[in-house]
Amino acid sequence: MKKTTTRLADGRELIYYDLRDDAVHGEPDPRPLDPVATAAEIRHDRLLGDRVAIASHRQARTYHPPADECPLCPSREGRRSEIPAPDYDVAVFENRFPSLAGDHGRCEVVCFTPDHDASFADLTDAQAALVLAAWTDRTAELSQLPGVEQVFCFENRGAEIGVTLGHPHGQIYAYPFVTPRTARMLDSLAEHRAATGGGNLFDEVVEEELADGRRVVLEGEHWVAFVPYAAHWPYEVHLYPKRRVPDLLALDEAARTEFPQVYLEVLRRFDRIFDEGDGQGERTARTPYIAAWHQAPLRAEHRGDFALHLELFTIRRTSGKLKFLAGSESGMNVFINDVPPEAAAERLREVASK
Repeated sequence: MKKTTTRLADGRELIYYDLRDDAVHGEPDPRPLDPVATAAEIRHDRLLGDRVAIASHRQARTYHPPADECPLCPSREGRRSEIPAPDYDVAVFENRFPSLAGDHGRCEVVCFTPDHDASFADLTDAQAALVLAAWTDRTAELSQLPGVEQVFCFENRGAEIGVTLGHPHGQIYAYPFVTPRTARMLDSLAEHRAATGGGNLFDEVVEEELADGRRVVLEGEHWVAFVPYAAHWPYEVHLYPKRRVPDLLALDEAARTEFPQVYLEVLRRFDRIFDEGDGQGERTARTPYIAAWHQAPLRAEHRGDFALHLELFTIRRTSGKLKFLAGSESGMNVFINDVPPEAAAERLREVASK
């Protein structure tokens, strides 16, 4: 992997990650951009203990541009984008419309491929491994920023999720606090440790899923993917390395090598869940999803007890129907799942690649 760091016209950082060591990126950004002006602030909900990012400047962000005006495609003559290079493998840059900025964290965009019409599932093993390397490198770099407490790499895919740019990409948030979801995991981890005299809840969950087998979707030598026992979403898969590590930096070479094979297969199965095709073997629609990496907060007590894992889920519950977060979910955070986890896992096994 070759890493090249440069700056956009408004001063934002841009990093290229290339598979070839002889790749050269010296293209300037000729756009007449004004400096980024953000109004991001973090407010604390004293009743719930949550933190809310207030970011009014995001109202002006780019919204569903036509393909020939995509800001994530490589630049061409007469069409300048956020990426000045005429081609790239993976590119990461500071978001021009960040939810978190300055003393309140940082937001980055990760472009997985220059191909506007592709998706993560279309990447080769080598390309997916490069994305993993970029996630790992950015986690390391962002963890060094003053005030950052947690780094979150994720992908939103599909207009149904709320994605405003169709180009295959993800994001990275560097939070100045520990997120509520992670805090709940840490509390459960601590309670289990105390109740069992030192047992690890993550290890127990993975061991139980492997022993039961009904919800296991895919198992490799170093990774296991399963639908959790109490899945919140219609189709939800958790992907764990079998050797517990707290973050992406701690993955060994064997796990890194196997990750693309396992993850790409799971993503491709997601695209086959609902049998949306044209009868000729071609997909007519892709399954919308969120893919979220859970890493240990930087200064968490017993940090090594946390287990890195990726949670992948779709808001589609059946063909043509979405799972909406209505009264119980949005009002009380009590999820109601229409698809039994065992049935979801069985379906994901049925649509395995031939």
